[in-house]
Amino acid sequence: MQKKYEIVIVDTTCFILLEKIGEFNLLKYLFSKIVTTTLIAKEFGYPLPDWIEIRRPQNTSFQNSLDLDPSEASAIALAMESKSSLLILDDNKGRKAAERL
Repeated sequence: MQKKYEIVIVDTTCFILLEKIGEFNLLKYLFSKIVTTTLIAKEFGYPLPDWIEIRRPQNTSFQNSLDLDPSEASAIALAMESKSSLLILDDNKGRKAAERL
């Protein structure tokens, strides 16, 4: 499988659902670099594997300007700062905001 994205940014719900079905490693299998934000990691509430990088978006003003859940806003802000990224969001409002941006 050819990996098209430099990084894949994952939101909380994806982590929760993969954990529930025992397929957390599916992310590692499908993508070469998985990243999430500090807010998402905290919201998930369990330790994440070492192969998931945790970052903070640099532009917190932009992040705070989004009328979204803080963790989704942090994921979108990080995606905006990252070249060639894929953003995995479950929330419809968050996906629509990301598409507009």
